[in-house]
Amino acid sequence: MIPNFRQRCSSLVQTLKENNLGAAAFVPGPNFYFLTGLKFSLMERPTLMVLKDNGDILAIMPELEREMWSAVMHDATTFYWQDSDGFDKAFVELATELGATTIGIEGQRMRAFELNALQDVFGLGSIKDAQAILAKPRLIKSDYEVSLIQEAINISEISLSETLESVRIGMSEATIKAMLMQRMLANGADGFAFEIIVLTGGNAAKPHGIPGETRLVAGAPLLIDFGASYQGYSADITRTVFCENIKDEYAEIYEAVLSANIAGRNMAAPSVTCHELDLKVSNTLHNAGFEELTVHKTGHGLGLDIHEAPNVMLNNHTSLETGMLITIEPGLYRSNDIGVRIEDDVLITDDGCKSLTSFEREPLIVGK
Repeated sequence: MIPNFRQRCSSLVQTLKENNLGAAAFVPGPNFYFLTGLKFSLMERPTLMVLKDNGDILAIMPELEREMWSAVMHDATTFYWQDSDGFDKAFVELATELGATTIGIEGQRMRAFELNALQDVFGLGSIKDAQAILAKPRLIKSDYEVSLIQEAINISEISLSETLESVRIGMSEATIKAMLMQRMLANGADGFAFEIIVLTGGNAAKPHGIPGETRLVAGAPLLIDFGASYQGYSADITRTVFCENIKDEYAEIYEAVLSANIAGRNMAAPSVTCHELDLKVSNTLHNAGFEELTVHKTGHGLGLDIHEAPNVMLNNHTSLETGMLITIEPGLYRSNDIGVRIEDDVLITDDGCKSLTSFEREPLIVGK
């Protein structure tokens, strides 16, 4: 079912009231898209949507976006501005319309650019970082959202399978990355959820390394962290394969990561906290003798943002709930030698969880 954007706004209105916020201000990004269905770019022109605690919507919009905005948000009180005039007047008009109030902003999204413009007209004490509060409506995914994420995953997994069939010894990381990108677009992706990571050999020990001209050699790991974007929603998958053969010491590391991945998927369920889940996964790695090779948390929420709430990490005591969608991505990394990560996208269900990703998790040999 196509989302009801007005209903989404109404849900957030209740959250604003519960947290004593008179309004919330959004810049282009996932929350803006979630509430309006519209995508604008963060650029030199300030673009702002404001939701009041009574449900009214106001906006500051560049004149060149009038047609797109007004076609969908025709009931919004909108202050348009021209490049030739500047945007100062639009912010003054917004402040006059809103009056004295406390405004919640996305602390991890809004730039100093927009923040300064708001503070100039509302005052320093009127703006509150409400990142967690404003992200709350996106924590639980609707069936419609899950279907879009599942399609992004399906595209990703088909594309990875096709790519791995073509991988050969001597290929560079950059070449394999380009092959995978081509396959995803050919299979229906709108784009890429993030900058694709393809790393081999010692480079795989850099969790967020940059693909380059390092070439695949026999016995080397090949770590691929990627995801298609489909109608705004993202897949986030990691698999680690090996070229022609796998050394015993590498197989031991791989089995430890796989065991941690399985432990996480077996444990994830409503009422389990993110802290408890991370502890289980991390302890599985540590108990296998690889504590010193563990460098990151277990996972994160997934949806319109590639990384969103909840973070599956120690000291986050948020309880998982039915409808949350998280990644479970244990990894082990030995500097200049090997990195192994196995990442799945997992939907929390009434009686546990369901992995939306199904790509083979047992060690795969490629390049023959």
